[in-house]
Amino acid sequence: ELDGLRPDLISMALSHKQILHERNTAIDHVYFVEQGVASVLTVMLNGAMSEVGMIGAEGVVGLSALLGAELSGQRVIVQVPGAALRMDAALCKAAFDHRPAFHRIVLRFVDAFLHLSAQTAACNLLHSAEQRCARWLLMASGRAGSDTMPMTHEFLSSILGIRRTGVTAILPNAGNIFYERVVGGGFIRHGGSEAMKQEWLGRIATGEAVIAFAFAEPKGRYNFADLSTTAKKSGAGYVLNGTKS
Repeated sequence: ELDGLRPDLISMALSHKQILHERNTAIDHVYFVEQGVASVLTVMLNGAMSEVGMIGAEGVVGLSALLGAELSGQRVIVQVPGAALRMDAALCKAAFDHRPAFHRIVLRFVDAFLHLSAQTAACNLLHSAEQRCARWLLMASGRAGSDTMPMTHEFLSSILGIRRTGVTAILPNAGNIFYERVVGGGFIRHGGSEAMKQEWLGRIATGEAVIAFAFAEPKGRYNFADLSTTAKKSGAGYVLNGTKS
């Protein structure tokens, strides 16, 4: 559907911490994210911030303009750099009003974004800072399509609503969850069959199943294709054996 809007779209790079919209300022453009992640932040009068939404390649930054608003109610910044297609807000609003297919697609994203914001509000109330940090890492990694994300303790403390020293304390355990569920599951996402993805990804994401993975020692100089590993059930655990050439 974007093909019909192509003449009015401008490709642009998204840099880390770039501000796309500022609170209480005019929404001049909307952005269709192609790569990267944008954070939607609610900014309080005292300057404190809390993340209320996250947008990747599944959505559009500037929804309020399409729904009739002239000013942004939130600050939107680029958290994971990438690329986007920029469009004049007035032209995009006209397309939203007069292109039924585009209208339906945008409304589907509006619905998904509202569900995300509701889930975020519930998690902020009911989950620990460690759980919320792990959730953010999982969500950002999924949208970025990468296991590497630039961030600072200051930013994490602002979106989690805790002190920077608290971020230092929770990152090890939150990182373990991230590596078990994102990095480990990534091998199945990128190289597994559809049957494997259906069977394992949901269970890995919820923590029902834990995936193990390993890398060989540096300069080992052997063929990865000739690696062979077996896991044999033994009591409550497994005995692992393998060969390499």
